[in-house]
Amino acid sequence: EDAAMTKAIDERALVLEILLEITKEHVPSHVVLYNTLAKYQYLEKRERAFITRVTEGTLEHMIELDYIINQFSKVKVNKMKPVIRNIIRSAVYQMKYMDSVPNSAVCNEAVKLAQKKGFGTLKGFVNGVLRNIARNLAHVAYPDQKNTIEYLSVVYSMPEWILEEWIEKLGEECTKQMLEEFQREKKVTIRCNLAKTTKEELMKKLRSEQVEVEEHPYLDYALIIGGFDYLGDLDAFLDGEFYVQDISSMMVAEIAAPKEGDYIIDVCAAPGGKALHLAEKLQGSGRVEARDLTENKVFFIEENIERTNLSNITARQQDATVYDEKSRETADILIADLPCSGLGVIGKKPDIKYNMTKEQQEELSRLQKTILNTVHSYVKPGGYLVYSTCTIRESENMGNVRWFLEQFPEFESVSIDRYLPEIIRKDTKENCMQFLPGVHKSDGFFIAKFRKKDLAES
Repeated sequence: EDAAMTKAIDERALVLEILLEITKEHVPSHVVLYNTLAKYQYLEKRERAFITRVTEGTLEHMIELDYIINQFSKVKVNKMKPVIRNIIRSAVYQMKYMDSVPNSAVCNEAVKLAQKKGFGTLKGFVNGVLRNIARNLAHVAYPDQKNTIEYLSVVYSMPEWILEEWIEKLGEECTKQMLEEFQREKKVTIRCNLAKTTKEELMKKLRSEQVEVEEHPYLDYALIIGGFDYLGDLDAFLDGEFYVQDISSMMVAEIAAPKEGDYIIDVCAAPGGKALHLAEKLQGSGRVEARDLTENKVFFIEENIERTNLSNITARQQDATVYDEKSRETADILIADLPCSGLGVIGKKPDIKYNMTKEQQEELSRLQKTILNTVHSYVKPGGYLVYSTCTIRESENMGNVRWFLEQFPEFESVSIDRYLPEIIRKDTKENCMQFLPGVHKSDGFFIAKFRKKDLAES
């Protein structure tokens, strides 16, 4: 009995450490989780699943959890010590969203954890707040549905300023579809490495490792997987037979449509998924140069190249905002998948919604223009530039496209319909595609394609 108890405390202590790192140090959630699970590989599948679920769930529902706590605690959440705040948050998440753990156990474990962390004097406070909430969970008073923004913000834990932007641009129905999709259980989309295996063989191998596998309706080399414990344990992953990549991101290589022998530059490539996909499409011909800003990012790309045995791709450290004369008019295709506010991938990285601000968004819009201003000149006459972001935001998407075409009349926008699956062609606007989670089977993502006119044309 005693051994089991100390173990349970350790799981929750790990959850607390992870939450503190994400909320206090602002380390991205997927990075902290990945590193923690890699460090504690000896944990059982059930324990790892518990840690992942409580961490991601607490983050995903944080605005709602804080709203509930503030109804039943005299001390408001923002006045609590970070350790106590996160112990209480994750406990309320377990009580509200996890039937497998009895409320009394959740309260007891939270009290023990507070003591273990040196806050023994606050044991009574933690116990009181949590027992009060446990008794009243069925009677939480939510905001009036007539106040749409406030209501949606609490129920779906989405900051109000983001909801205002979305409802204004996309309408309430579409916004709700996205909010629901963000909170659904996450499946993982993967791209089969056709240079190493066939889709059928990969499906068979994954199923033999008890992974749930379904085919993706948009692309025939894409699969959706779930029910596995830890990616790094799967043979097919270690053998480089697939990459984790969202379908919207695979569409970049589809739309780029490289032809044999092309020279392709990807200016912001880390961790390298799109560049590798393009290299694979070139079937050993041509060359892909995958660039990124820092040594660390280049190291990531190189690590991924190594797993694949592709010989026609190299990585290089290069700041995309700094002009590189040697690259001038050399690229048949230039991939500009630029830093963005990332609101399209909230489903996978819930902390983005709390850390992004309007001011940062404006800065990112400016950075995108600075990069486009620099890298457009690397495209050969007759070559193509593919622009993409993983966000859902006019000024970073359509706004930048209109700006680019005005600024650089030597480029024209090109229709991408023929590269898209038929079911979504109706959704392109002004030759561009905005993927919306819940509306499409993908993350939120934006893609546009430009062609640089030949001298004879301009």
